[in-house]
Amino acid sequence: MIDIAGVSWTYPHAEAPALRDLDLHIASGEFVVLCGASGSGKSTALRLMNGLVPQFHDDGILTGTVTVEAAVTTAVELDALGLVTGTVLQHPRRQFFTDSAREETAFAMENFGFPRDEIRARVEAILTDLAERVPIEQRLQHLSGGQQQQVAIAAATAHDPRILLLDEPSSNLSADAVRRLTTTLAELKAAGVTIVIAEHRLRYLEELIDRVVVMRDGAVDIEWTAAQFRAVPDAVLAKEGLRGQIRSPDVPLLPAAGRSMVEQAQAEDDPSGTLLLDGIRCRLGGRTVLDLERVAFAAGEVTAIRGVNGAGKSTLARVITGLQKSAGTVRLDGRVLSGRARQRASAIVMQDVQRQLFTDSVRAEIDLASADAPGAPQTTDVLAALDLDHLAERHPLALSGGQQQRLVVAAVRVAGRRIVIFDEPSSGVDRRHLQSICDQIRQVAAAGAVVLLISHDDDLLALAADRQLVLTPPAADRQLTPVHAGGNQ
Repeated sequence: MIDIAGVSWTYPHAEAPALRDLDLHIASGEFVVLCGASGSGKSTALRLMNGLVPQFHDDGILTGTVTVEAAVTTAVELDALGLVTGTVLQHPRRQFFTDSAREETAFAMENFGFPRDEIRARVEAILTDLAERVPIEQRLQHLSGGQQQQVAIAAATAHDPRILLLDEPSSNLSADAVRRLTTTLAELKAAGVTIVIAEHRLRYLEELIDRVVVMRDGAVDIEWTAAQFRAVPDAVLAKEGLRGQIRSPDVPLLPAAGRSMVEQAQAEDDPSGTLLLDGIRCRLGGRTVLDLERVAFAAGEVTAIRGVNGAGKSTLARVITGLQKSAGTVRLDGRVLSGRARQRASAIVMQDVQRQLFTDSVRAEIDLASADAPGAPQTTDVLAALDLDHLAERHPLALSGGQQQRLVVAAVRVAGRRIVIFDEPSSGVDRRHLQSICDQIRQVAAAGAVVLLISHDDDLLALAADRQLVLTPPAADRQLTPVHAGGNQ
């Protein structure tokens, strides 16, 4: 089905190859997980299989041969490979061609010339299922990252590809969405689809996999069968930088929405460093996506923002940082902040960090972020803490997804802002670097900032969070249900 024979690949303008003499065979109907540290070549291996390497990155250097369903990928058109493969990127908005779930689901079939009646029937069947968990009438740009990911999976499988390639598909999904993803993958496997997943979180897949391939420095390092993988102790996974059993976060709930709560009264009486949100309501596309009566966040603490996909977590981040208009007021130190003032006071690590890279080197990115921050940590120290010092002169867009994630975390670390939000900062991050990101988050809080951590990653929350605010999704017409607290502050 898929044969990668002696392949080495160097991206355009890269100093070192991303893949080194890679040999990998994947049989028809096999379910294979590619794992390994950030930058080990997992995503690049997927790009070999769908032809994006080298046909999209056509200035790179390729040696060796890649064969997909008996076709050498360099000898066939990219659309021929697209007909037999479906691909889901880690950040799905990068692969959308339209702005609605209906159009996106139909897009590939239309381009491949499927009959109109067949397209219509397939789209309706897919959307009927998708509508149970995603507001499909909304524009794609108004959906949460996790909801976008679910649309991308539906669109990638609409034309019934025989091979499905997924890059970190669980990275932005809530626990219930991960369970639905697992069910979907099980159904596809039962239908005979060949599935290859690049992933850091492994345990949710252990009942589905046929093989686990651990990559290191662009080549295969270790291979485990499903039975072998289930018997691998957590200490061995840790040595390889792989995620093991998920740690359950045990942090108290943050009281919210109650105007007469003692904790809120205390916050208003002593407002120094407190971020207070009052009457925050935000509508997108005619639908209420966020409705908070009152909540206070203390400086020097890390507050986890949790909730299912579509509960309004990223919208809350945009409101606080002045990137999204809303009703209500935002106060810091007792003073109302305008949207522009919140932008100046805030820093954020977005889900798709590639949108936050502006310079031509890793070092320059950090220097830019710290330019207006007297007393900021030394660039070299922060880069070393996040294992980026050896990449200091590399162009940010030549980094792996996990390396880019750590770079933006480093930039936020040195920015010296009063309000700092991390939106899924561990997406695409291996076990070792998870701890280093946690350390940086804790140091931002220790410096006196209000720190909000939006994440579905229980491992990260167990390490970094002091308390949590759980958002509930809006009702069909308007979010009227307040956030309820069930623990102590």
